[in-house]
Amino acid sequence: MSGTTVAAHVASRIAEANTHRAGALVGYLPVGFPDLETSIDAAVAMAENGVDVLELGLPYSDPVMDGPVIQAATQRALHNGFRVRDVFTAVREIRSRVDVPALVMTYWNPVVQFGVERFADELAAAGGSGLITPDITPDSAADWIATSDRTGLDRVFLAAPTSSDERLHLAADSSRGFVYAVSTMGITGERKDVDTAARTLVARLREAGAGTVCVGIGISTGEQVRQVVGYADGAIVGSALVRALADGGVAGVADVAAELAAGTASH
Repeated sequence: MSGTTVAAHVASRIAEANTHRAGALVGYLPVGFPDLETSIDAAVAMAENGVDVLELGLPYSDPVMDGPVIQAATQRALHNGFRVRDVFTAVREIRSRVDVPALVMTYWNPVVQFGVERFADELAAAGGSGLITPDITPDSAADWIATSDRTGLDRVFLAAPTSSDERLHLAADSSRGFVYAVSTMGITGERKDVDTAARTLVARLREAGAGTVCVGIGISTGEQVRQVVGYADGAIVGSALVRALADGGVAGVADVAAELAAGTASH
């Protein structure tokens, strides 16, 4: 695929992965780490090695939910001169090279500072699929819900094991693309055991009407991916991929993506 920036629909790509394999793999990397060009190449390498949906992080100066690996990467990107507009450059370039949906994961303040309408228009024009917004809830996201409806962008809200049934219904009703089920409370990072609370949370989200649910936070091996896609539609991996890029460059992240993707094979 070349030259096109038409958005790829996240939910349909995840459904496709569940039809042909055991589930979908969503992979996270921050844009601009270690530099813009390398981050683009790394995202393309992930897509070429089994990642079904890309989650591209927008570096932010106060990443309250991110663990140490991702924090260090985003701080380096900012130190190296990352600007918000670079995320649109990255999405456009990635989407011109691989036919994989690209969501932007961003804290809400940079979007407000840039302008919600302008941000959405630029993202849609670049071929981006939508936003994952970890620090706003659907009941405080009226502007974004209206703007995403206007532009057709997906909006992914988070749900946690501590969320009330009412909040889970709100997340299920308001999300488009998938609902991001946070497997464990706290910050992102690699954990030896993905919290068993994730399985219960996914079941509660299904009861709340969520059509597509992906689980993130703490997943770092192909075996953990295999476990998660046994009960969820997809597994989201961040820190393990960021660490691979930091330690082994683009080739390193490609290898880790392939190992993680092996966990989505039909079984």
